[in-house]
Amino acid sequence: MFEMEFFFARDYQHKFRFFSSEPLQQIKVEFSRFKKIWAAARQKLMLLPLRILRQEQAFENINRIKAHEIRIYFSGKDSGKKIRILFFLFLQKQKTKHLFLLIIETILLPVSGLMALIPGPNIFFGILALIMITHWQAFLGINRLGKKTLSFTSSVSLKEWEQILAKKDTTAFPAALKRIELEFGLNNIQKILYK
Repeated sequence: MFEMEFFFARDYQHKFRFFSSEPLQQIKVEFSRFKKIWAAARQKLMLLPLRILRQEQAFENINRIKAHEIRIYFSGKDSGKKIRILFFLFLQKQKTKHLFLLIIETILLPVSGLMALIPGPNIFFGILALIMITHWQAFLGINRLGKKTLSFTSSVSLKEWEQILAKKDTTAFPAALKRIELEFGLNNIQKILYK
């Protein structure tokens, strides 16, 4: 039995997006001493585009899954072997990107700590720390995802979406996205796969 549903689909720019059926949640960090800073930083972090937040959350969710097998819905446009190769390459790109970002953030963290000299809460440090925590949890999820058994399941609505993308029929985008939302019970899919 699958604990959570995941999706691997192209967006309107033909870039692959990975996301889960879980609705977007606030990042859970509890630090009572600096509660005001963390609350402000969390609000700023939630201003990132939904497609980025949902992808990071999907990678983080992998860490919570106990099952060895994970189902990932895709369009069915590519063969089973090709989609596995595309997904592997996607994961490698994400792993490299997250590692690079973590290195940059580690370098910037002491600099943001110097911002404490400015009067008021050090929101810069809080935001950077939350982004680091998010990237680290996503990095762990990406590594864990590579060790799981992946079950790719084709979806009619995702296939229809990619066919419309290939035709570049932007007038049909809203209806196709609505069908994806209805099939899987998702919200705001247009903010992930479209604009």
